[in-house]
Amino acid sequence: MASVKLENISKSWGNVTAVKNISLTIQDQEFLVLLGPSGCGKTTTMRMIAGLEEPSKGNIFIGEKRVNDELPKDRDVAMVFQNYGLYPHMSVYENIRYPLKVRKVPKSLHENLVRKTAQKVELEDLLNRRPRELSGGQRQRVALARAIVRAPTVFLMDEPLSNLDAKLRVNMRAELKHLQHELKITTIYVTHDQIEAMTLADRVAVMDHGIISQLDSPEKIYNDPANLFVAGFIGSPSMNLVKGELKEGIFKHSNFSVKVGLKECSEATLGVRPEDLELTNPEKAVCSGRVYSFELTGESTLVTLQFEEDRLTVRGNNKYRVEIDEIVGVNIFPEKCYIFETETQQRLRR
Repeated sequence: MASVKLENISKSWGNVTAVKNISLTIQDQEFLVLLGPSGCGKTTTMRMIAGLEEPSKGNIFIGEKRVNDELPKDRDVAMVFQNYGLYPHMSVYENIRYPLKVRKVPKSLHENLVRKTAQKVELEDLLNRRPRELSGGQRQRVALARAIVRAPTVFLMDEPLSNLDAKLRVNMRAELKHLQHELKITTIYVTHDQIEAMTLADRVAVMDHGIISQLDSPEKIYNDPANLFVAGFIGSPSMNLVKGELKEGIFKHSNFSVKVGLKECSEATLGVRPEDLELTNPEKAVCSGRVYSFELTGESTLVTLQFEEDRLTVRGNNKYRVEIDEIVGVNIFPEKCYIFETETQQRLRR
């Protein structure tokens, strides 16, 4: 087992810079998620760790060893891809066994290693099947088993659950979390899905335009976003963000005011999560708006209100009902609000 250290890593192709001077240490046995939208540099970062891309500058260490000049096969990392990457002409058994053959593990050990690994991911009854005879979830478990079987120093996982349907993704998240806890192998996981990041990670590195915008625990990322990008990217539905001005400690929007107790800022953005707002009668509310949409999700309801050019999404209980175009009141609690300087996009703190 080993830590992974990135030291001032950058990657450019001509005038395009995908990763900009990133420094990051992933601790031994840690599960770190690189999270961000398409094009933010997360997959490029992983590919540099794997040795599939060469850094334009900077150093990569796995354990104490600098690996910039090492071939992928010599870095002792195992990758799990979005598209599984299974050999269609091989059985499940042979697919799992293949890394042992490549690394010249003694044949006498293969049977035991393959069967023990298949048992970990509940594939022991499917070893004679071909990939085409498996479901998406089963194929992903084969890809995981193939990575696990040789006990690498580091797991690299590039959006491994993206091709699965919603129910399977939930099941596989639980399996991945349990496996990493059991195997205690340093894991770097790339995804654009913030639910995966929140549920799987020990720490999350939120990436934006080639930089790490915030690095922290999932709880800290959610409850204490450092800037507008992180605030808007984390959460489902995402945080409400409305522009206004901050004078004498009061955030002023054209439809409402909230006393937030911060220094003046000519252009400020207020952020508040849907679950931190309260639906109420218009007469008793801080503000009121017209219902733009109403969604029943099962465990709750989501009501989106139109305020001139802005919208607020509010999470209500699953018994709440309202009609589109109805006027509804909303209470906004100052202690639940986040304030950002619009120009710099940085969080203003009390």
